Amino acid sequence: MYQRWKFRHARRLFVTAALVAVTAGSAIAQPVAEGTKSETVSKSEALRRQIVDKGLAYLAKQGQSDAGTFSDKVGPGVTALALTSALRNGRTANDPMVAAGLKALEGFVKPDGGIYGNGRLRNYETCVAMVCFSEANSGGQYNEILKRAKDFVMGIQYGQGKRDPSDPWYGGVGYGGDGRPDLSNTGYFIEALRAAEVEPNDPAIQRALVFISRCQNLNSKHNDTQFAGKVDDGGFYYEIPTTKIDPSTSDERFTPNGGLRSYGSMSYNGLKSMIYAGLTTNDPRVQAAVQWITDHYDVENNPGMGSAGLYYYYHTFAAALQTSGMKTVKDADGKSHDWRSDLIAELADRQQPDGSWSNDNRRWFESDKNLATSFALMALSYCAPAK
Repeated sequence: MYQRWKFRHARRLFVTAALVAVTAGSAIAQPVAEGTKSETVSKSEALRRQIVDKGLAYLAKQGQSDAGTFSDKVGPGVTALALTSALRNGRTANDPMVAAGLKALEGFVKPDGGIYGNGRLRNYETCVAMVCFSEANSGGQYNEILKRAKDFVMGIQYGQGKRDPSDPWYGGVGYGGDGRPDLSNTGYFIEALRAAEVEPNDPAIQRALVFISRCQNLNSKHNDTQFAGKVDDGGFYYEIPTTKIDPSTSDERFTPNGGLRSYGSMSYNGLKSMIYAGLTTNDPRVQAAVQWITDHYDVENNPGMGSAGLYYYYHTFAAALQTSGMKTVKDADGKSHDWRSDLIAELADRQQPDGSWSNDNRRWFESDKNLATSFALMALSYCAPAK
């Protein structure tokens, strides 16, 4: 533990020197001299490109198998995420690493239109593969794959005929399409449909919005579950229990009054998904989510979960803030943060000497370097200077 602290401390000193105190300057607490802001952005962007290049080099040289896959023992999901992270950071479909990966990913396309391994994670794997193929589809070569995959995931959503609109699970999607839906998979579902050029007002996306709204700790007309007003902080939780719960069984999940705790990765995922579904800043659900983000701004921890799921959190954090158009975020103390510079500095600090990222907390498979590196690189793609 001490050796890890020494490494992180040395890296933090290096990053601070490289950015010329960018992190301190990103909280706009005092007047900034003319030219300083653009200089800060330039140095932050230079650092972003540097760590992105190192991360992509790791994936190409050490992460990819001879078959073109990444962490293929867990199915095609990590392969899709790794390729998407490369494509979103400027690599093309003709790049050797990407081309080999896309060919391998095509091998997972099933007769039913899904894109998955053993079927246990068929919604998740199909959705992340759809996003990947859409990123590489500049010539339209994946149009048919995307069309059939879109039909497949729409067919496993809980909708009319599977659940009544009054059912808390209505509109949601789970890992495999059957069983309990969750906010993470429903968020992937919406992102995949939008990547396949499905409009926000499409019935499938609007059904998903019903489920997502019920996953928000907000006492409003959009959440008619028993949990709506028990926390009421605007954040989001992962799933909606439909059986009687005992709060004493998990302090991590439940509040003493039987509410569901909000946490970081789900709250940013909820905000991103609502925007993809067509909501604007005028909607009280979006306003409440933004307030939660203000109250819990953090680039060192996944709020409410600590180090668990940290790299997934970084991805949802950056995706939501970029999608929302927010250039800065005020924290609970009223200080304004350039979230892009903050996140770039933090990820530079956490990058390993070989260019990878990895989470010491093994929960949700983030100890796998390919997965953590893919999430980090996707987060960094959203940190490119705002246009």
